[in-house]
Amino acid sequence: MSDGGRRRRAFIGSFTAAGGPGVVTAAVRPDSGALALLESVDGVPDPSYLALAPGGRTLYAVSETADGAVAAYHVHDDKPRLAGPPVPVDASGPTHLSVFDGHVLTANYGSGSVTAVPVRPDGTLAPAPSGQLRHTGSGPHERRQRGPHAHQVQPDPSGRWAVSVDLGTDSVRVCTLDEGAPALHREFALRPGSGPRHLAFHPGGRYAYVVNELTPTVTVCRWDAGAGTLKPLTETPVLPGAPAGDAYPSGIAVSPDGRFVWTATRGEDVLTTFTVDGDQLHLTATVPCGGHWPRAITESEGFLYAANERSGNITWFTIDQHTGLPRYDGTVEIPAPSCIVFD
Repeated sequence: MSDGGRRRRAFIGSFTAAGGPGVVTAAVRPDSGALALLESVDGVPDPSYLALAPGGRTLYAVSETADGAVAAYHVHDDKPRLAGPPVPVDASGPTHLSVFDGHVLTANYGSGSVTAVPVRPDGTLAPAPSGQLRHTGSGPHERRQRGPHAHQVQPDPSGRWAVSVDLGTDSVRVCTLDEGAPALHREFALRPGSGPRHLAFHPGGRYAYVVNELTPTVTVCRWDAGAGTLKPLTETPVLPGAPAGDAYPSGIAVSPDGRFVWTATRGEDVLTTFTVDGDQLHLTATVPCGGHWPRAITESEGFLYAANERSGNITWFTIDQHTGLPRYDGTVEIPAPSCIVFD
């Protein structure tokens, strides 16, 4: 429970173009992790990724459309309410966002860029971006890497740096803000053709784990928050043996104690558990995700959640505290879900 006994809530993004209801709230049972749907709001098209402001009073969502925008919602009760009109990000296809240094940063897949939108003291958004960093480069995959495709942006654990992952250029960029504009500090190359999609930090702050979409692997990197540098160390497959069909890794999560890493793989529709051993990951097992096309996964208080986009459901799993293995516990139907966050 939080806020003096208020029940915990989950916030779920979805693709309205595929029949999704927009932004959905759900109550979370603390004993079982089960979700009970509460409210939804559909005022923003394709709110595919969400992020809560510190304190949990404001929720931000990208609008993953050709024009691209970011929206703020007040979440004082169970029904999110738009806090002003969506703000254009001057880029196409924003797929991810985070709160960093008084701004909302969006990773714009279509344009291959990162946009910064200032946040006002009340949590609402300024009416225009304060700056943008345009990625450059390409990769060897003929269809998917003809140009940059920023897929994720998030702060590092120290809060000093913003880290963006680019599928099109096989690289991770470390940035700061310079008068409100994202400014490149360093760019770090991963294996050509790997197609990095998302990154998750170890809670100790020394390692970062990058899940690669174009080759089903996780790259373990050493992270130096003092210098703002990332060094790739090892790369581990997310599936045992060759995949039986299409395999497109999507989400990655790390346990709060740093002992386990989980990934989701679309097509194969599985969740993979790794044990952490220094700079090595050891694949323990894969389990079915309970749906089709798991676009994102989230760990919350001993439970693992998967947003299964094409089957239209959120599944949850109890995590074995000794092995890290998820055990399927339940599901709730939501058309075209794309992510889930918790207050």
